[in-house]
Amino acid sequence: MPPLPRRQFVSAGAAAAAPFLLRSRAPAQGGERPNLVFLLGDDHRWDALGCMGNRTIRTPHIDRLAAAGTRFQNMFVTTAICVTSRASIFTGLHAHSHRIWGFKNSFAPELFAQSFPALLKRAGYRNGFVGKWGIDGGKMPEQAFDYFRGFQGQGEYFPQPGHKGRHLTDRMGDQMVEFLDGCKPGEPFHLSVSFKAPHVQDQDPLQFLSDPRYDALYRDVEIPMPETAAPRFISQLPLSVQGSEARRRWAVRFSTPELYQRSVKNYFRLITGIDEQVGRLREALERRGVSENTVIVYAGDNGFYLAEHGLAGKWFMHEESIRVPLVIYDPRAPQAQRGQGLEPMALNIDIAPTLLEYAGVKAPSSMQGRALQPLLQGRRVPWRTDWFYAHLFEHEWIPKTEGVRTTEWKYTDYLEERPAFEELFHLTADRDETRNLARDSAHASRLIALRSRRKEWLAALAKWTPECHWAALEPAGGAI
Repeated sequence: MPPLPRRQFVSAGAAAAAPFLLRSRAPAQGGERPNLVFLLGDDHRWDALGCMGNRTIRTPHIDRLAAAGTRFQNMFVTTAICVTSRASIFTGLHAHSHRIWGFKNSFAPELFAQSFPALLKRAGYRNGFVGKWGIDGGKMPEQAFDYFRGFQGQGEYFPQPGHKGRHLTDRMGDQMVEFLDGCKPGEPFHLSVSFKAPHVQDQDPLQFLSDPRYDALYRDVEIPMPETAAPRFISQLPLSVQGSEARRRWAVRFSTPELYQRSVKNYFRLITGIDEQVGRLREALERRGVSENTVIVYAGDNGFYLAEHGLAGKWFMHEESIRVPLVIYDPRAPQAQRGQGLEPMALNIDIAPTLLEYAGVKAPSSMQGRALQPLLQGRRVPWRTDWFYAHLFEHEWIPKTEGVRTTEWKYTDYLEERPAFEELFHLTADRDETRNLARDSAHASRLIALRSRRKEWLAALAKWTPECHWAALEPAGGAI
């Protein structure tokens, strides 16, 4: 796919350098600018938290954030793979605009200049980054951070062979606290912590390498196999998916009851390890006397199949792959805005404008996401009724997909499948996506409408410039 014309980002990037300081706004709530902590789990699906209804997993610290903040019930990623999703998180752009589809791609300087970390730095925030950078095609932009402990690639959970030494999640927690130790009183700070967990350790036979101190956790629990793990569901998918990398990884993670129990329990243990670091973070903020002015956001970079549809990994457009947690805790929020669960659809491209809004920094007009503050504050505003998904990563065994998800329906086109293969699911009646209605004549008009909507999205993204506004992508009108 050809790169986005350089002039589009040069013009916006050049304009961004100083004027964003001039256009900074007072924070929406209160006087001094809040500190910002953004926590990102890798492959963390939406329902792997206690606050999202999971009765097995233990995540008390994130659950407390949600109880005193807001959880988004319908949070999604516009591309379910770490590199592209992280680029969208940083920039607030769909992949068709930032064009980072694979691991050989990287940020052009003028594009990163419009990312939320770069804008916060220019607005006077002390910037910190810890963990998996995720965009590995070039040098990491360490100059944009006052404290940088990022790494490229997947990283290793254990520093010594044989799964020995302190677990990576704990070591990242140490760096998180080290960053806070270096902050000056009164200086606003932003810290992004990008965990490797709960991602597998690729090539390791055990795959999910949790900290041994959690070995007893979940030991006496029997985790039920999902209904869609039954063999008949993989046979409903395109042949390219049946022979895909997602099916190969299913074989080494979930293909027997024993493997399934071991893998899911260790996946949960990895998330519990993250949760413990959230507890460390809150204790560290409390000790430094900044807890009441620090906004904490927790999200996942994409979802993860736990054997649903006979698959592992992510990439495709099922809910397990595209739906992630989003918890926002603002200690300054009034009591009426605490403990709420919001239904409107949020996207990973909304994270950047939301963080900038908290800092009082005007987001670039080129950002395609929307600040979530109106929803958090209970304001009645027009909101998206659908959104566009695309996964164009080049891989022999990962089929490319595009589609549209509305509040009730989901349309997916497997772009390389011959003959053509489409999916149409009525999510209200079939939340597990078990009945493909694409060839049901009773739903032909719905299929045609969603095909057309996908073309509208592609046309809008093709014309996108820094002067555009989100409303050009999300025209007013009823849900499809």
